[in-house]
Amino acid sequence: MAFKGSTYKRCKCTAPRLDADGNPVLSANGTPKTYELGAACPHLDSRGHGSWYYYVHLPDGPRGERRRPRKGGFVTQKEAEKAAQKLWDQESAGVDTSSKETVAEYLLRWHRKRVDLKRGTSDDYKDYIDRVFIPALGHLKLIDLRTQHIQAMFEDIWAYNEIKATNRIVAQQAEAEAEAAHAAWKAAPKPRPHHYRQRWDAARAALKEARAQPRQDTGPGRQKKYLDTLSGALAHAVREKSITENWCNEVVLPKYEKPEPLVWTDARIARWRETGEVPGPVMVWTPQQVGEFLDAAVHHTLYPMWHIMAFRAPRRGEAVGLPWAETDMVEGYIEIVETIATGGNTYGSYEDTPKSRASKRGVKLDSASHALLLAWRDVQQEQRLEWEAKHREDPEKYGPYVDSGKVFTMADGRPWNPRNVSQTFMRLIKRLGLPPIRLHDLRHCAASLSLAAGLSMKAIQALLGHSSYSLTADTYTSLMPQFATEAADAPLGLVPRAGQAPPPEPPTPDPEKARAASAGHAPTKLALVPEKGDQPALDQVA
Repeated sequence: MAFKGSTYKRCKCTAPRLDADGNPVLSANGTPKTYELGAACPHLDSRGHGSWYYYVHLPDGPRGERRRPRKGGFVTQKEAEKAAQKLWDQESAGVDTSSKETVAEYLLRWHRKRVDLKRGTSDDYKDYIDRVFIPALGHLKLIDLRTQHIQAMFEDIWAYNEIKATNRIVAQQAEAEAEAAHAAWKAAPKPRPHHYRQRWDAARAALKEARAQPRQDTGPGRQKKYLDTLSGALAHAVREKSITENWCNEVVLPKYEKPEPLVWTDARIARWRETGEVPGPVMVWTPQQVGEFLDAAVHHTLYPMWHIMAFRAPRRGEAVGLPWAETDMVEGYIEIVETIATGGNTYGSYEDTPKSRASKRGVKLDSASHALLLAWRDVQQEQRLEWEAKHREDPEKYGPYVDSGKVFTMADGRPWNPRNVSQTFMRLIKRLGLPPIRLHDLRHCAASLSLAAGLSMKAIQALLGHSSYSLTADTYTSLMPQFATEAADAPLGLVPRAGQAPPPEPPTPDPEKARAASAGHAPTKLALVPEKGDQPALDQVA
């Protein structure tokens, strides 16, 4: 339907204002007053003189106010007609083209409306809005937002990444200089000349300043989260007819590929020890490395949690938030129905539900984990008695015991902060000299061990609490190298060769180790995980 209104041409030419007698009208300072000729300019017929305007007769507003938008500056009449028609079509589709709501106002309004979000997701969205979207786009009217504005925002992010890369180089150089200055100071004969100390002090100050500069890239994964969040907000704006289309749809970002778990093979470990470079963001220990870690961690108070994470794959928050009320110590069964999450950049934590419906699941404990939890329950009860005795003796130093009802608690009964568990884990493996993995990667270890032990992908999906089979299958598509030998050699046995002996059969895991979790020993003996001998009883672990 064609728009209701008209187009016309006018210019900014001026003429002197005259009184009734035809004399120029003067202003207070004595200069002649002028007025714009507009559509009355005699030169409008000249090519290139003036510009085209449109006038659109829109339906009256909800309070009966007249809505007659005008806009000029178009070079041709056809351009003015096209703009007027677009305005008319937007209004016909229900979009309020007269809205002055800015992108900042809309995004904050959209976020307030999203009461359906989990707390962690809501906090992330608010962070993106405050830190990224509003500084780049907030000043624009929502109705004026276009793809090029959003694309420019990401181009600024890429440019900032280049600055961060330079900052990283500067920090590395400053660190090398600080180490060299310190070494020179230590090697200097005593009494050391003052200039050695001056150089070291200056190098440390430069290093501190370099490390204060932003150095962490905003990578493709984080950029995708930004775009997905903004796209979700604009999709809602389209549905409520605040805009006509989602301007995020045509934004181009660097390709993002979800990192696949990599196993710490001997070659990768050698390279890491030589250069300090980790092959990928998601790394998985071999069974031997899992066993080495468990042997070394058996005396640690967090050992029971880490053991269960390595074999039964709860997420960090699910393990920290596991309540005794959801554990069946007769049957050896736990229900994952609660989690403890961390909030944004703060160190606090809060209770929440698992991340998805599939994450709410029941997990059957292996015999070793079952025995370990039974022993840990006794240790926890002893810790409570000891803490309550300390509280009675010195209530100012020792507060009352907190009966949180959680399985894994500190000495005073409070549940662990998830970040504290991760930091403790990282410090321990660094001290042990093991190749680094994240605490979350113990889930990948559990999945890889289960694959190597012959469990189906469907069973592993249920163990991990994944919402889809494809997520599990896409993540764990290859077995650990030491368990792929049989599959690799299988085709050789099908092809007879003259004068060639058949390939030797690969060794198989000892099934007796799966039943070796006997009472009185730390139950770390599971199939596929090599042990270094019997471990001390759990009741010796504080």
